[in-house]
Amino acid sequence: MEKSLLQSGNIAFTGPECSGKTTLSRWLAFQTGRPWVEEYARKYLATRADYTWTDVQHIGEQQFKQNHALTHPICDTEMTVIRIWERVKFGSISTKTQQLTSEDNYDFLFLCKPDFPWVSDPLREHPEERDALFRYYEEDLQNRGTKYHVLEGPLTLRQAQIFHVLS
Repeated sequence: MEKSLLQSGNIAFTGPECSGKTTLSRWLAFQTGRPWVEEYARKYLATRADYTWTDVQHIGEQQFKQNHALTHPICDTEMTVIRIWERVKFGSISTKTQQLTSEDNYDFLFLCKPDFPWVSDPLREHPEERDALFRYYEEDLQNRGTKYHVLEGPLTLRQAQIFHVLS
C-alpha cells in the first residue's frame, strides 16, 4: 500500500454479526500501525442480561464518539450496525441514530459478508438470519448513497481484498 493510505483516512468495517469485522479491523490496525477502535457494544452489554432501545441508542452514541475521537482510526463498527440493529430489534431507526448517521464519515467502508460458519457468542442473536441481515446492510448503504466495498471469502482472501482496494 502507498504510504499515504497507511497514515491517513478513516476506515470502518460494517456487517452482520459474525462476519469478520473485529478480526479484520484489528488485523488492519496492526498491519498499518494505526489506532483501532473496538466495538463499544461488547463492553456495554458484557454485564447485562437484556437491553432496551435506549441502550442501543446509547451504544450508538458512544461508538460514534469513539470512532471520531482519534485521527485516522480503523473502526470495528459504525452507525450502520446500530441502524440495522434498531430496525431488526425495534422496528425502526431512532431520530438520534439517524442524526449520528448523517454526521458519520469514513474515507473507506468495508461491508463484511457472513459467508463462513457461525461462531457462537453470548451477544450474537441471529445465527440463521445472517444472509437476510447482510441484504439489509447492502440496502441501507445503497439507499444512503454510501460508498463501500464487500469483503467475502476466507480470511486470507479478505485481507488481500483490503490491500487491493486500499492500494
